[in-house]
Amino acid sequence: MIRDITLGQYYPGNSWVHRLDPRIKIIATLLYIVALFVVQDFWGFAIAFIALAAIIAISRVPLKFILKGLRPVFIIIAFTLIVNMFMIKGEVLVQFWVFHITREGLHMAAFMGIRLVLLIIGSSMLTLTTRPIGLTDGIEALLSPFKKLGLPAHELAMMMTIALRFIPTLLEETDKIIKAQQARGADFESGNIMRRAKALVPILVPLFISAFRIAQDLAMAMESRCYGSGIKRTRMNAMKLAKRDLAGSILLAVFLAIIILERILI
Repeated sequence: MIRDITLGQYYPGNSWVHRLDPRIKIIATLLYIVALFVVQDFWGFAIAFIALAAIIAISRVPLKFILKGLRPVFIIIAFTLIVNMFMIKGEVLVQFWVFHITREGLHMAAFMGIRLVLLIIGSSMLTLTTRPIGLTDGIEALLSPFKKLGLPAHELAMMMTIALRFIPTLLEETDKIIKAQQARGADFESGNIMRRAKALVPILVPLFISAFRIAQDLAMAMESRCYGSGIKRTRMNAMKLAKRDLAGSILLAVFLAIIILERILI
């Protein structure tokens, strides 16, 4: 289960999506998320699904690898479905004890489930197709206009990227600790909720120690390379918009226009 989390991971490739400017991909991801909340019917989700499927096909990231990232959040998706299914009032279809399953509840459960799945997959495509250094440069470039207001754009971009980058590292460290504890006879699956919660203590303590050790090593590595905040830094590879970025912007505008028209006309 731990290794199934794909958030923050980069899948190497040389596709058209991989070579897009990070700034375009960040803006596209944010607008795609906004579009998912603008949509109010299943036709809109069908348009969003087709657009996302096209991006996945072009990026050549294996679908199995992408869907693997849904396993850790399956509980959240299932909880969302159950809450909407039983809490929405309307025409009762099934009734047992104090629970009622309504037609409106089923509709809302399916609606929220599809939105959540598209949201997770759409967001993960940003990190899967963008190198961490490119993501940092893209975030910094988008936040740079706010420097006049005193916003530390470079520091914020660096913190966000480091946080994403070290999610796989901490997950791998957690997996090692769990296997080491299981080899010593630890049981994390049997017993009630309180017993399982107590069984997590031998995992959390060494995990926190390992996280602080990794953070200290990273800080020492940055200091040894004379990294400092507030210093104007140059990039080895300057970001420049190419024809493919213009094409991506046009496709994004077309997608948003179709979503808006679908919301108005249907």
